[in-house]
Amino acid sequence: MHAFPHLSAIDWLALAVFFASWAGYAWFSEHSARGAGGLIRTSQRYRLEWAYRMLERDVRVTDSTLIGNLMNSVSFYANTTIYIIAGLFAALGAADTLLGVAADLPFAGPGSRELLEIKLILVLGSFVFAYFKFTWSLRQFNLLSILVGAAPTGATGDPAIDAYAQQVAGANNLAGDDFNRGIRAYYFGLAAAGWLFHPLILALAALLVCVVLYRRDYRSAALDVLRGKA
Repeated sequence: MHAFPHLSAIDWLALAVFFASWAGYAWFSEHSARGAGGLIRTSQRYRLEWAYRMLERDVRVTDSTLIGNLMNSVSFYANTTIYIIAGLFAALGAADTLLGVAADLPFAGPGSRELLEIKLILVLGSFVFAYFKFTWSLRQFNLLSILVGAAPTGATGDPAIDAYAQQVAGANNLAGDDFNRGIRAYYFGLAAAGWLFHPLILALAALLVCVVLYRRDYRSAALDVLRGKA
């Protein structure tokens, strides 16, 4: 709290843009009607198809392998995030040295140790958020593997099979959505690092991240492939 008086009006404005961009894009892509045609919710429909195909198979080795590959990807990001967090804690401990280095950077204005610490804490908080999302995603993929192991065999049209397919797809969606939130936190964590240079860079970087995410979620070749338009 003692660092807040060191924030100027432009710092507060940049922070408002940063958090509004992050929360606004998350709501748009996950909950809004206009965001329904994006990569995230298009993938959810394919997860339901996967669940139905899995329930039709007597041998689920392929499905287990696919889930294992997904878990490996999440584990990689979770492990990497731990190293990033450790590095940021080390940077907080060397704030005086970093302050001297930052003073020589272009666009760097007058600063203080307290101001530098709160800027590093914003970056740190972004990656801590990412870590929690990745680890929760990993746990949900473990639950998905349990559902696959306990899955019955049957065809579409059986009410019990339809209900179980919805369960499997729902667990897969929850795990995948949290993984996406962790990746999004990486993007905004990089944007948060712009505050070390200037508050305007923080605001512009947050807006740029929204543009990049929108293009990848709604205007990418990957989405065209899922839609069958490639």
